[in-house]
Amino acid sequence: MHIILELFRNSRGATAIEYGLIAALIAVAAISAMSKLGGKVSTTFNNVSANLK
Repeated sequence: MHIILELFRNSRGATAIEYGLIAALIAVAAISAMSKLGGKVSTTFNNVSANLK
């Protein structure tokens, strides 16, 4: 019983999970931003290439 009570008092596991969720949210936001920006950059380079010909 003492071990179970000690697990409930320990908050390090919950903090690690929270940090993991925050990191996952930041990664999703970064991936979506980069994919949108990547399409625009590709279009810009294609326009520059077409105008140089």
